[in-house]
Amino acid sequence: MVIRSQVSVDTTRGYSQCFGCGQDNPVGLKLEFEWDGETARAEFAPSKHYQGWKGIVHGGIITCILDEAMGYAVLFEGVHCITAKMHARLKRPALIDELLIITSAVTRKNRRLVEARANISLRDGTPI
Repeated sequence: MVIRSQVSVDTTRGYSQCFGCGQDNPVGLKLEFEWDGETARAEFAPSKHYQGWKGIVHGGIITCILDEAMGYAVLFEGVHCITAKMHARLKRPALIDELLIITSAVTRKNRRLVEARANISLRDGTPI
C-alpha cells in the first residue's frame, strides 16, 4: 500500500525567491526564459559560485537548470506544476564562465501528466 500526502502548492505568489529564476534571490541562477510559442530559451554563464570540481559546473546545478527549463516550457503552456520525475544524461562537463544555451519544450500533455524535454548546449551546438 502506498500512502501519498497531498501537498498544496501556491502558484499565485511570485517567483522572486525561486533559486532558478528568482531575480531577488541573492544566490540564485536568475535564469530568464523567452518563449517563441514552442520552445523556451535562456542563456547562462555559470560563475565560480556554482562550481563542483575546479573549473567545472556542479552536476546538481546543471540538473537544476534543466528542471527550471522544463518548468518554464510547461508554464508557458499555461500549466502550473512541480517535477514528479526527472532523468538527466550529461554528455560533457560545463565549464565555469562558459556560455550555455538552454532550450526546452513540452513533448506530451494530457489531463494528469505533462512531459517536457530540455537541452543545454554551447553556442556552437555542442551538447552538455
